[in-house]
Amino acid sequence: MTDRVLLYVYAVAAGGAELDDVASQVTGIDGAALCRVAGPGGLTALVSPVDALRFAEDTLPAQLEDLDRLESIARAHHTVVDAAFSRATVLPLRLATVYRDEAGVVGMLSDRQVSFERLLHTLHAHAEMGVKVYALAPAESGSPKTLAAGVGTDSPGRAYLQRRRAQRRAADDVYRAASEAADAAVRQAEGHSSARAVHRPQQNEWSAGRGENVANDAYLVPVARLDAFRADIAALSDPASGVVVEVTGPWAPYSFAGPDAVGAEEPA
Repeated sequence: MTDRVLLYVYAVAAGGAELDDVASQVTGIDGAALCRVAGPGGLTALVSPVDALRFAEDTLPAQLEDLDRLESIARAHHTVVDAAFSRATVLPLRLATVYRDEAGVVGMLSDRQVSFERLLHTLHAHAEMGVKVYALAPAESGSPKTLAAGVGTDSPGRAYLQRRRAQRRAADDVYRAASEAADAAVRQAEGHSSARAVHRPQQNEWSAGRGENVANDAYLVPVARLDAFRADIAALSDPASGVVVEVTGPWAPYSFAGPDAVGAEEPA
């Protein structure tokens, strides 16, 4: 390891022999080869070398502020984690976790051995499932010109206001129904999951075309219950009432890595 290279850490696993074929099937950041770094108690870190000039403390922020570069790093990171997750119990680390050398990685595994082992035990035979609940926007009854046309003896202005009030009431009804579906999803998930993580509802481009995101949760679900979880939660979707419940996964357990699994030594 030279002073021009740092080690980027993707995930921590128990054991590691299961990950031997990951390196032959995927590559890391910027196409770098993957390797394993062994730590105490059978812990293993999945790593790849990265350019120290680009991942140093004073240059890394510029990469993460460049959306194209950030997307490239995130895609490679998730590809490696997902490949590892398909073969072993893994604890994903946060994006851009880097160490100076193998000794730094081993030191991190040693310092966090107890918390890593506890988390890996919790995550064993589990996967993350995502649940998003959307309130669809009620269909517009027409353009303002059409709305102002008036019906019967009502003046055009009064008819327009009545139609707009009706639309607002319809939107309120849909939002209320979506909120009730979100509460029902939490109750249904309790019977299938081991833990829940509440995320901020997605806005703007993240929920474009799906209406308003009312709930955005993640659940840690035993692998044996994945199908039942998906079926029971998806059944809460009711597009006719303006409610869409989206179930995604299974994913590597990013939402349940915990603060003890995050952290990196500052590179020199």
